Amino acid sequence: VVDFGLSKESVDQEKKAYSFCGTVEYMAPEVVNRRGHNQSADWWSFGVLMVLYASLLTLLKVTNILHMAKLGMPQFLSPEAQSLLRMLFKRNPSNRLGAGSDGVEEIKRHPFFSTVDWNKLFRREIQPPFKPASGKPEDTFCFDPEFTAKTPKDSPGVPPSANAHQLFKGFSFVATTTVEDHKISPLTNILPIVQQLHGNSAQFTDVYELKEDIGVGSYSVCKRCIHIATNMEFAVKIIDKSKRDPSEEIEILMRYGQHPNIITLKDVYDDGRFIYLVTELMKGGELLDRILRQKFFSEREASAVLYTITKTVDYLHCQGVVHRDLKPSNILYTDDSNNADSIRICDFGFAKQLRGENGLLLTPCYTANFVAPEVLMRQGYDAACDIWSLGVLLYTMLAGYTPFANGPNDTPEEILVRIGSGKFSLSGGNWDTVSDAAKDLLSHMLHVDPHQRYTAEQVLKHSWIACRDQLPHYQLNRQDAPHLVKGAMAATYSALNHKTFQPVLEPVAASSLAQRRSMKKLTSTDL
Repeated sequence: VVDFGLSKESVDQEKKAYSFCGTVEYMAPEVVNRRGHNQSADWWSFGVLMVLYASLLTLLKVTNILHMAKLGMPQFLSPEAQSLLRMLFKRNPSNRLGAGSDGVEEIKRHPFFSTVDWNKLFRREIQPPFKPASGKPEDTFCFDPEFTAKTPKDSPGVPPSANAHQLFKGFSFVATTTVEDHKISPLTNILPIVQQLHGNSAQFTDVYELKEDIGVGSYSVCKRCIHIATNMEFAVKIIDKSKRDPSEEIEILMRYGQHPNIITLKDVYDDGRFIYLVTELMKGGELLDRILRQKFFSEREASAVLYTITKTVDYLHCQGVVHRDLKPSNILYTDDSNNADSIRICDFGFAKQLRGENGLLLTPCYTANFVAPEVLMRQGYDAACDIWSLGVLLYTMLAGYTPFANGPNDTPEEILVRIGSGKFSLSGGNWDTVSDAAKDLLSHMLHVDPHQRYTAEQVLKHSWIACRDQLPHYQLNRQDAPHLVKGAMAATYSALNHKTFQPVLEPVAASSLAQRRSMKKLTSTDL
């Protein structure tokens, strides 16, 4: 069940609401006559859905049946189905099935549902009679071609007039917000809505018990926590609101956390000073730790790992999202299975979504028409940074050491010079046994020019990834001690994150523009 945009709690002592909104064909009589309605109105709508699914009649024909003085039922429906529908379509809501003190239990006890074991259904132990075809979350094959064939148009909302509340159309709800409202910080818009999921007074410490630290960052700390009611383990990222606005991270996790290789956001709490992001607990540890602990590691295993990560990055890039912090410490395993499918990309604190000038999110189909070129260029640059990070990871998996840092004691200046040169070794050590296809892929992923660097889609199409089942099982040796490799990796990303370019200020007359102007300046004797 989705779209709770018109949902409402009771507003008076009779526990009734008086809003006049919804889709007219599904409205119960008490909603139309505006005398107040309660939960019984939902059971009328439930009956309309049941007639639609059971009879395959059009919505208009179903509406005509309900408006008849004497309710008529399609005769091909079973007596139990007709009985249930007649009890749901009582015009007096107090006589409607489900309106009594037992509520939904009255409906569950009806003979129509006599073959349903509700306990097994609740525990998801009953196999559905059929499973609808499903693909990616952005697939639209279930939508009518009448709508998907249309060209997308930008249609910003129009401010409602003074009598907007009296409007009644097929869908009569009128939003009071305009495009300008989206310029407000997302932090003030998203978090109160998420907070309502727990009630007005729910606090993180009322639901979870904090345990030991897992990791500490500049703006946040990650701890293990226990859900008090179920005793299940989770991780919680505690963010100081005064140091960083986590709204973008929350939006991305809520929007794309259903992907199997993106960490799942379970809960969000706000106590005024800190934001608590409750996620699944990554019990398998960091990807690099797992690989470095293995005495031997093959190209085929490295290709499977890179395929899983790149496939996830490609999904994000197609949605207009760039991670921008794909260091190995942000790629973890959910368990100890060593299965590539248990890999999760975590920590979206630096991630960004593609937005228009008005601050609204833009889906891929709108990108070309509604985004300024410089925004698209920046988005492409950030996406190229993600691929570069994956290239560093792949190099380390194959070589056993990092491409640009020799150890944890290298200075940021030394590392940046090596990165800027774009030179790295692909010979000696493990490279003498690594396939040419792997070296070719690395040279494109670590290309110094971001415009010539491979995209995620190109990485997935490369033969080293596409034909990974044919790669050799030859075991690659670990060159350096794991702590040295991790230290060098940390030094690499530290150098990138802390690089500063101090401009050298000189007199205005020293600029090339001023010098050209002085050369072209005419004296009075030249006139």
